[in-house]
Amino acid sequence: MAVEPPPSPWVLPPATSADEHGVVGVGADLEPGTLLAAYRSGLFPMPVDGGTLAWWSPDPRGVLPLDGLKVSRSLRRSLREYTVTVDHDFGAVVAACADPSRPHGWINRAIVEAYRRLHDLGWAHSLEVWAGEELVGGLYGVAVGGLFAGESMFHRATDASKVALVHLVGLLDDGRDRLLDVQWTTPHLVSLGAVDVSRRRYLDLLGGALPTPLPEAFRS
Repeated sequence: MAVEPPPSPWVLPPATSADEHGVVGVGADLEPGTLLAAYRSGLFPMPVDGGTLAWWSPDPRGVLPLDGLKVSRSLRRSLREYTVTVDHDFGAVVAACADPSRPHGWINRAIVEAYRRLHDLGWAHSLEVWAGEELVGGLYGVAVGGLFAGESMFHRATDASKVALVHLVGLLDDGRDRLLDVQWTTPHLVSLGAVDVSRRRYLDLLGGALPTPLPEAFRS
C-alpha cells in the first residue's frame, strides 16, 4: 500500500492562478509530500529554462477518456506481439524516458530521483512492454486515488508505447470514477483518443476521481 509522506512545507498556488502559459509558479522542491500536494490540487512539475522547477496547470488540459480509447487494427496486432508488466522495472522505464538523446527531453536527474522516491513509497508506477526479454517500451506516472497522472512514455519498437497505454486504460477502466491525465494532447495521443478539456472541467473531474480507491494493480 502507498505510504503517505510528511506534508510539504510549501503552500502551492491554486491551479486557477496559472498564467497564459499554464505556469502557476516556480521553485519549491520535489519531495514526495510536495509532489502529492501538487497532483491533488491539479498541478504537475516540469523544469523550464535549463532546470528551473515550474508548476503547471495548462488550459486546455489533455485527458484520455477511458471509454474513448481508439485501438486501430494494426495496434490490435501489436497487442498480441508483446508482453506487458506492471512495476516490474520502474527504474529502467524512467531511465529510458529520461534518455538525453530524445527530442525535447525534459526529465533531468532531479526528476528521475524524485519519482523513484515516489515509487518506493507506492505512488509512482510503471508499465513495461517486452519483446521476449527485451524492454521495448513503457510509461510511468503517479496514481492518487482515481487519478493516474501520466508523466512520460517511450518506445524502441513499433507501437510499444501505445501498447503500454492500452494496457493502462485496461487497468483503470473498472467502472469507477477515474481520470487519466496526459497533461497536453499530441497527435500521437489524439490518435488514441485523448482530448482537450478546460481547466475548470479538469478540476471537476479531478475532484470526482481523488476519493476513488486505487486500481487493484497499484495496491500491492
